[in-house]
Amino acid sequence: MAHKTSAVADEPIQVLFALQPKFDLLDFAGTLEVLEWARHDKNDESTKAFDCTIAASEPKVLSEQGVIIGAQITYKEAHERLDDFDVLVIVGSVDTDSIIKARAEPLPVIEAFAELQRKDYTRERTLMSICTGSLFLAEAGILAGLSATTHPDYMTKFEILCSNAAQRDLQERTDVVEDARYVVNNLRFDLGDEDENPYIRRKSDAGRRPSAARKGSVSFKGSNGRRESIARRAAMRLGGLRVITAGGISAGLDAALYLVSILVDEDTANEVARFMQHEWIKGIVVDGLDV
Repeated sequence: MAHKTSAVADEPIQVLFALQPKFDLLDFAGTLEVLEWARHDKNDESTKAFDCTIAASEPKVLSEQGVIIGAQITYKEAHERLDDFDVLVIVGSVDTDSIIKARAEPLPVIEAFAELQRKDYTRERTLMSICTGSLFLAEAGILAGLSATTHPDYMTKFEILCSNAAQRDLQERTDVVEDARYVVNNLRFDLGDEDENPYIRRKSDAGRRPSAARKGSVSFKGSNGRRESIARRAAMRLGGLRVITAGGISAGLDAALYLVSILVDEDTANEVARFMQHEWIKGIVVDGLDV
């Protein structure tokens, strides 16, 4: 695949799902369902917005719910092809302790993906965790100085992991956010005055009008005033890697819809939510503007 700076509207956005034994099925399947229904043009079935690839240590991986999923590539192949992917999705598991203790996948692929962004900040990449997948991000030190959330029942364990990682790596602590469907960090676009901008979403933004020009959309590409600031991205944490952490299980649907809204457009995200008969509950965007 040729080098690219970001996903664009005329080609699928490349997504890598990293699965581990005893992963939560809905963390994976719900997010996959949202992405698979997204189209760059809702009236043209051939304009598939996302191309999803599944990586695991073995050819088949067993979920906590007893469903077996076939992997398309091994983790070895995933590492070799990591620069091909625009998005890395880390799903939750009931077995986070043993994975963290063994420093097993998906920890190495998380660290490698973040390192890619540090070395190449001109590229747009997103790291998204669902449910307890955020515990792996915490252990990897990705969340230092950022805001993040996880499944409510694992909040204390999450806070401990974040604190331990900060002490270990001599980094800033993580701002752990409760009662959020998802939290978005490291936003990289300068779009003018925040008070007049429709792109930023926080808890108080329920009445704010939706975006009409998301990343990859025709209106975005036609606007000279909405250009990415590469210099600003270079100075950001993780080279401007967008980090999204979702809350428990079904919150992954909302985070995935947000991903569609910023990599395709808001109308597409709303259409997917309508088709799936799901009410999109928006989360929190921290310290910046996103499109």
